[in-house]
Amino acid sequence: MTRAALACLTGPLVLLLASCSSTTTVDTGDYPPPEPRDISGISDAVPRAEPYSRYGNPESYVVFGKRYYTMPDGNGYKEQGIASWYGSKFHGQRTSSGETYDLYKMTAAHRSLPLPTYARVTNLRNGRSIIVKINDRGPFHNNRIIDLSYVAAAKLGILEYGTGLVEVEAINPSAPQPAATRVAGKPAISRDAPMYLQVGAFSQRDNADRLRSRLQTANVGSIQVVEGNGSAGPLYRVRIGPLASVDEADRIANTLVSQGISDTRVIVD
Repeated sequence: MTRAALACLTGPLVLLLASCSSTTTVDTGDYPPPEPRDISGISDAVPRAEPYSRYGNPESYVVFGKRYYTMPDGNGYKEQGIASWYGSKFHGQRTSSGETYDLYKMTAAHRSLPLPTYARVTNLRNGRSIIVKINDRGPFHNNRIIDLSYVAAAKLGILEYGTGLVEVEAINPSAPQPAATRVAGKPAISRDAPMYLQVGAFSQRDNADRLRSRLQTANVGSIQVVEGNGSAGPLYRVRIGPLASVDEADRIANTLVSQGISDTRVIVD
């Protein structure tokens, strides 16, 4: 539900970006349409090859003092994390790509995928899956990986909760795509699967242990170092949890900012 005024951006396309959108503030007081219409006939976005927008694709940009980098393409992108949504507050305003935001269209915002990118978004709690067109920037909020339009969030079943645990996978428009599942399918994870806040990942165990020791005095709960496999060998992830809710993850993430840690993500084991 968080957007950011593109006038805050800096980078090679700052003037173009500032001219194409005025969608945002830090405030998250968004809301659904006052008289919601029937959305049962609204279909998924249809992936098709499109040139990248002239707007919204700088090499990097800065929002609220933090720099973000735009990916050259979405090939192989897949990530799990928390989705939020945005609605009437921005309906009719221009998105970062230059298109007009319509809360009844299957669209979304992402911080780093190029605009536009088509992506499959799956609700990991209920198994529902949709396809959206990413044409906007955001969400500029810790622990969120994608901002869904009102209708996309409703189709995915996260509207009433405000957030949802999802998997986002970029789509290659030239490759055949299986149909999305509108009804609840088999959840990818258990509803009771524990949630953690990952605060760092290191190739050297010593670095992970140092971060763990440093956070011991921060009063953030149980801190663990978990060994896994990365693309270049062992990877040691520092995580906090298990956590009871997204709200608890947000509270801890805000606490960690004072420790100089602003890049956190929610994971489910």
